[in-house]
Amino acid sequence: MRRKKELGIRLALGAQPGSVICLGMKEVPLLLAIGLAVGIPAAIGAGRYISAQLYGIQPNDPFIAISTTVLLAVVSAAAGLIPARRASRIDPILALRHE
Repeated sequence: MRRKKELGIRLALGAQPGSVICLGMKEVPLLLAIGLAVGIPAAIGAGRYISAQLYGIQPNDPFIAISTTVLLAVVSAAAGLIPARRASRIDPILALRHE
C-alpha cells in the first residue's frame, strides 16, 4: 500500500474509519470519468467497424451502452471500496513501523 504510513498517522491522530474510506474513495469518480471519456468514443468507433465486418450487429444499442456504463461504475466503486475498507482497518502502530 502506497499510503500506509499516511493513513496510519491519520488513524493514530483520531481519524474515524469512515473518513479514511472517504479519503480513499475520493479519486474513484475522477478515474471513472476519465475512463468513460476515453472509452465511450472508442466504443462508438469500434462499434461502427465491427458492425461493418459482422452481419446482424447494430453499432449503437442504447440499452447495451447504458448497462455497460452502469456496470463499469459499479465495478470501479467496488475496486475503490475494497482497498479503502482495508485501509480503514490498519493498526496505526503497525503502519507507523512499516518503513
